[in-house]
Amino acid sequence: MGFFDKLKKAAPAKQAPAKPAAVACTPQPMTVLCPVAGEAVALADAPDPVFAEGMLGQGIVIRPSGGVVYAPVDGELTAMMGSGHAAGLKSPDGVEVLIHVGVDTVEMKGEGFTMWAKQGDQVKAGQPIISFDSAKIKAAGHPDEVMVLISNTAEYDAVEPVAPGPVSVGQPVITVR
Repeated sequence: MGFFDKLKKAAPAKQAPAKPAAVACTPQPMTVLCPVAGEAVALADAPDPVFAEGMLGQGIVIRPSGGVVYAPVDGELTAMMGSGHAAGLKSPDGVEVLIHVGVDTVEMKGEGFTMWAKQGDQVKAGQPIISFDSAKIKAAGHPDEVMVLISNTAEYDAVEPVAPGPVSVGQPVITVR
């Protein structure tokens, strides 16, 4: 066995992570379910003024305790950023949801993110769509908060987020009227 043979054997193949199981959820009309476990905080407390001021829509911020984003509605995955840091969904009743993991995480070029669905897919509430590594996000110097926004806020009279506090995947977190 030569020197180069040893080098070839020394580099183990990178293993893809296992796809998380879906979470049982009951979608409700005009309601967005929690896409990631953690603590809900007011949108005004988002770590970036673009989100905090509602420029991309009204909603909530979740300080994650988990690393999987699940579909918060049944519907179409209308956008999936190539790096996996953000997704857009549209429910059958027209609610457009933007989920953005972290701030400035586009700079990570997909490092620390795994996509489980692609743009154009029909998804069910509770289906995993993105996994993320909070430690990698923080190590890259970015906050790991997850913004959950109604991107077509202007079409509704009210976007009502839950009160701040602990949230679980699948529980209602935003009601649209």
